[in-house]
Amino acid sequence: MDKPKPSQVPPYIETKPDQAPVTVRRFLTGDSIEEITHLLHRAYARQKAIGLDPLAGRQDYARTLDRVLNSECYLAFMNHEQDNQRIVGVILLNEHERVTFPEYFLREGVAHFAMFGVDPTLQAIGVGTKLLNTCVHRAKDLGNTQMALSMAKPDAALLRYYERRGYEQVQEWQWPYTNYVSLILAKDI
Repeated sequence: MDKPKPSQVPPYIETKPDQAPVTVRRFLTGDSIEEITHLLHRAYARQKAIGLDPLAGRQDYARTLDRVLNSECYLAFMNHEQDNQRIVGVILLNEHERVTFPEYFLREGVAHFAMFGVDPTLQAIGVGTKLLNTCVHRAKDLGNTQMALSMAKPDAALLRYYERRGYEQVQEWQWPYTNYVSLILAKDI
């Protein structure tokens, strides 16, 4: 698969939550791990193009499956040709990893999301907003009062995206599988 040039990948911009004819539901056996993995590689191509090495941008099918099965995974679908649906976004809620977690993720009442990606050709039409809203509603249902996330500190555009949504920096963290320091962001929900 050819890597898109940085100028071909849109920056993170404001979303309009009700523009996209998108449905969000929890991952089901039979959903394509291959399709999810390829979506993630496309979604994280912008970070790869600026020299970052995020796990979601390079993980193989087995790693995607492991991450999906060790979290609550939500998928966004959009109708495609001949009424087939295609996966256009993915997000994990409360992923359980086999590595040490940031202290903030372990606090009482804090949920977190990860592996958040939207097809770059469909960004800024509300797909991401619908995925984020699904996670926030589910986190509230589970009794959480805050939502947290980890993001690449060098990605200033992504930081602005989350700050516009009310997230604030609460911690820095180094994951063992990335080549950058991450920011842990959180907000009350």
